[in-house]
Amino acid sequence: MGMRAIVIFLLLFLAMPVSAQERRASHCIALAEAAPGIAFIHKASWQDVVPEFSVRIRYISHASFLLQTPGGLNIITDFTGFTGSADLIPDVVTMNHAHDTHWTPFPDPAIKHVLKGWGPFGEGIEHVLDLGEVLIRNVSTDIRSTFGGVEENGNSVFVFESEGLCIGHLGHLHHVPTPEQFAALGRLDVVMAAVDGGNTMALPEMVKVLQRLRSSVIIPMHWFSDYSLDLFLAEIGSDFDVVRPGASEVTVSLRSLPDRPTIWVLEPSFLQEDE
Repeated sequence: MGMRAIVIFLLLFLAMPVSAQERRASHCIALAEAAPGIAFIHKASWQDVVPEFSVRIRYISHASFLLQTPGGLNIITDFTGFTGSADLIPDVVTMNHAHDTHWTPFPDPAIKHVLKGWGPFGEGIEHVLDLGEVLIRNVSTDIRSTFGGVEENGNSVFVFESEGLCIGHLGHLHHVPTPEQFAALGRLDVVMAAVDGGNTMALPEMVKVLQRLRSSVIIPMHWFSDYSLDLFLAEIGSDFDVVRPGASEVTVSLRSLPDRPTIWVLEPSFLQEDE
């Protein structure tokens, strides 16, 4: 299935009626205005039930996030095999392989869905995983390879559609996406973006990507110190509001999205059983 076929499939899929028990259609492909207001919840435990119509996002470490749905699905991005002391077997993990801090060759066999963001060298891979409550898909991008080369389609931007939201994880993005790639991504309400300023992309380029995406909420990841994070916040300028709640997680809903693009800085924290 090519990129154009995926877009057509999604347009047809989103036009189909859904029951109250199924995934609420998002507006990833059809652009929509963000609802006014901001009412994030960020003090709940990752083990609490997720409120209806919402998705909870927990920053674990580096580029790994835990996404949780009201129906109890647990999804971990850029899964390394270690998420903390908690005994959690996620339903889905996604991985990228630019560095070993973004994947593991030995995921627990109990994990039902292991989605690699790469295929045979240069060929990429395509995922469309429909779990009812969540639709997970990817858009392939290039990465730098050994000795200064390029591995075409070696990274995946994963998109998670749930509760009417479109949530994107840029992975180890190394270049500004093409117009075709932006179109395939659609409108991302929430995006996790690497802001290290060098290992992935230079800060001016990443800011250009975020301005083009026009997401309501941007969650910085892949920052190695407060210094590198502050450089990103300074680079992105006054076009975005900045919120630093000193928490590791945020619960978002379509109704609570801010009407002005907002950088939501989460503090990484491994999962613990006694939280």
